[in-house]
Amino acid sequence: MAEKATPTTGVDTPEHSVDNHSSVALPPGWPYKVTKIGRWRLWYASPQVQITVVAFVCFLCPGMFNALNGLGGGGLLNHKASDDSNTALYSTFAVVGFFAGTITNRIGVNWAIGISGLGYAIYVGSYLAYKHTQNLGFVVFAGFLLGCCAGVLWSAQGVIMMSYPTEKNKGRYIGWFWIIFNLGGVVGGLVPLGENIHTTSNSDVSDGTYIGFLVLTTCGAILAITLVPADKVIRTDGTKVILMKNPTWKSELVGLWETFFTDPYILLLFPMFFASNWFYTYHFNDVNGAKFNTRTRALNSVLYWLAQMVGAGIFGFLLDASVFKRTTRAKVAWGVLMVLTMVVWGGGYAFQKGYTRAEVNVGVATPDDLSDDYATYDWTDDGYIGPMFLYIFYGMYDAIWQTCVYWYMGAITNNGRKLANFAGFYKGIQSAGGAIMWRMDGLGVPYINMFASCWGLLAGSLIFALPVILLKIKDTVPVEEDLKFSDETVDDVFAHTKVDGVV
Repeated sequence: MAEKATPTTGVDTPEHSVDNHSSVALPPGWPYKVTKIGRWRLWYASPQVQITVVAFVCFLCPGMFNALNGLGGGGLLNHKASDDSNTALYSTFAVVGFFAGTITNRIGVNWAIGISGLGYAIYVGSYLAYKHTQNLGFVVFAGFLLGCCAGVLWSAQGVIMMSYPTEKNKGRYIGWFWIIFNLGGVVGGLVPLGENIHTTSNSDVSDGTYIGFLVLTTCGAILAITLVPADKVIRTDGTKVILMKNPTWKSELVGLWETFFTDPYILLLFPMFFASNWFYTYHFNDVNGAKFNTRTRALNSVLYWLAQMVGAGIFGFLLDASVFKRTTRAKVAWGVLMVLTMVVWGGGYAFQKGYTRAEVNVGVATPDDLSDDYATYDWTDDGYIGPMFLYIFYGMYDAIWQTCVYWYMGAITNNGRKLANFAGFYKGIQSAGGAIMWRMDGLGVPYINMFASCWGLLAGSLIFALPVILLKIKDTVPVEEDLKFSDETVDDVFAHTKVDGVV
């Protein structure tokens, strides 16, 4: 590398210099003050810390959203409010999410996530209000608002998770994020489990459940404001995240359009994006909400998100296994996904044949008369263990799918600007699928049809994605190629790397 100017006085001090695989010269200031934790030497504006912070934001905001919806019907016995709200949410999410990369690149990841976190607290509050007032309009509006907020939040999260790590650590960082994020679903599931542990009937969850979720989501929105801007992040090898130096609304809208010309193959991943949230409605409402009583739904929710933590942790580690080339790992991951799709959903088919929507809905019109209600599983029932493990494997499958999709996108490029658009496409198209599925559930589409759409879409989308995995994923991406979609230079990216004592 060419020699650069002598560093500013005070930069190359014990407090601001780190040797971790290579020498790094950090600027002055508290975000770069090094803290030693075991064998790790970290600073606040490092990828490890920033990914951990955003993971805890998602633990508190989307994690609680997942826990609430994982109860089936958002914790309400009548699923209409949840179906209508989530249809509005995912419809809006689909539109905003598609353009969210532009918004994120313009205002920065810290502001994008900080503002967006508030939408989750309002969404939770609307369910508490609906339980007492039956104000459907407020619940639907909250879903619409959250759709706007979530689209931007997840685009910014995607930038942090996929562009901050070095190439050799992307799988681990994605897994680490997914573990912390889904811990939110586990903790969130424990709240209604504790509140409803003695509720063996099928009923709405308690007010305390909603209040607990409301407090946690508000804390997540506050935590988000502590993130540093992406251009302040310095990796452990001294490199910086590739961005636009001076983004404008015009440059980022043009950049969104240019992505389709520079990377047209991304269209082949769109079916995988579309499938990635399609099955949530089926899992939450048509399996957990349909077949289990209140306290068992809460337990299942805990197990579902716990399985996600396990799946993401294992697969994230394996995707970074340096004993194999990255191209080999990409192909093997595709094969494992196809096998799991056949095995897990094959087991789901056997379970789904045992009940119909018409059978489950018997007694819904007479909520005060429990004698004609559909007989749901309790965790004390003899037949519970099999469905429990099926639901656990559904959760693990979801985490593996999401981890692989993020890893594939991160393996294509290291450019933060481009990855913001990729993440926006992913979440927008994902949410379009979610909106359709929530609407189908609201219309009362038979369970077996809902199931078939999930299984077929997942398997088919893998076929579409195969050419990208075979032809576009390389063992490494040269920095010169990543810089083509940016106004930065090699010197900007390596500004804090020291070579032979020279910065």
